[in-house]
Amino acid sequence: MKLAEKLIQYHTLTKAEYIELLDECENPEICKRLSDEAVRLRKKYYGDKVYTRGLIEFTNYCKNNCYYCGIRCGNQNARRYRMSREEILDCCENGYGLGFRTFVLQGGEDPFYTDEMVAGIVREIKTKYPDCALTLSIGEKSCESYRLFKEAGADRYLLRHETADEAHYRKLHPENMSLSNRKRCLYDLKKLGYQVGAGFMVGSPGQTNETLAEDLLFLAELQPQMVGIGPFIPHHDTQFAKEKAGSVEQTLFLLSVVRILLPKVLLPATTALGTIDPRGREKGLLAGANVVMPNLSPVKNRKQYDLYDNKICTGEEAAECRGCLARRVGSVGYRLVQERGDAV
Repeated sequence: MKLAEKLIQYHTLTKAEYIELLDECENPEICKRLSDEAVRLRKKYYGDKVYTRGLIEFTNYCKNNCYYCGIRCGNQNARRYRMSREEILDCCENGYGLGFRTFVLQGGEDPFYTDEMVAGIVREIKTKYPDCALTLSIGEKSCESYRLFKEAGADRYLLRHETADEAHYRKLHPENMSLSNRKRCLYDLKKLGYQVGAGFMVGSPGQTNETLAEDLLFLAELQPQMVGIGPFIPHHDTQFAKEKAGSVEQTLFLLSVVRILLPKVLLPATTALGTIDPRGREKGLLAGANVVMPNLSPVKNRKQYDLYDNKICTGEEAAECRGCLARRVGSVGYRLVQERGDAV
C-alpha cells in the first residue's frame, strides 16, 4: 500500500517501484485504493462527463506486418477495403446527426491515401463541421506530413507506442520497423501542437512488469493528452494466434495507474476491453476512464477491420445505439455528452 500512496501523492514512481506496484495488481485493497483515487481525479477535471469519439475505420490495407495485427500486410486472408472520400463524409454526416462532435479517421498505413488526399479530406470535414474535433490515427509519417495535416485542420493524433522496451518491441514487430521512429513521430506530433495519444496493449506476448514499467516511465516523459490501453486479444491469422489474451483486471489496474500518473488525460474504455468482458467498458469508466469510441464505419466494412478476434460493435448496433450506450454509461453514474471533449 505504501507505493500506491506514494504514486497518489507524487504522481510518479521509479522503475523499480512501478515493478513492485504492478506485482500487486491482484491485491483487492490496492486496486480499490487506486481506482478510488483515479475516479476522484477524473471527476475533479471532467466531472461526470463521458466523451464519445465517432470511429471511422476507412481502410484496412496496411504496409506494415506487425506480428499481432489482423490487418498486417502478410495476412493473405484479410478481406481488404478502402472507403472513398464521399463514404467518409457520409459517415461524418451520419455521426453528426447522432450527436458525435469528434471524428476519428483510423486506418492501416495505406500508401493509396497520399498526404494531399488525407489533408483534403481533413479540410472538407473541418469546413463542414467547424464545431467538431478531428483525430487522425494513420501511423508513422514524416514531420512534414504531420504538419500538412495540422495545417488542414487536424486537432489530435493517435499513435499507440505499443511498448517502450526495445527488446519487447522486437518481439512484436518486423525488422523494418523501429521503436526510435515511433517515438520520433510522437515527439514531432507534440512539437506541432497536436493533442497526442500514445498507449499500449496489456498482456501482449513477451510483456512483463518490467516492460510495463518502461511504458509508464515513457508516458510520464511524453506527457500525452490521450492514452489508449486495452487488453491484447489474439487474432487467428497471426503468429500469436495461440497466445492467451491480456486480463481485464490488469487492464483496469493500469487504467487507474495511468489516470493518477496523468490526472488530466483523456482515457478511453476501449472496444478491446468491452470485447473480453461484456461490462468491460463500464468497468473501465469505474477505473478512471472518461471516453468511449463507438464505430461510425459502414456496417459492410466493420467486420473487415479485424485487428483481433471477436471484436464487438461490428453490427448495426455500434454507433446507432447511442441510447443504449448512454444507458450503459448512466448505469455506473456517468453521462454521455455531445461535446468535442478536449483535454483539460
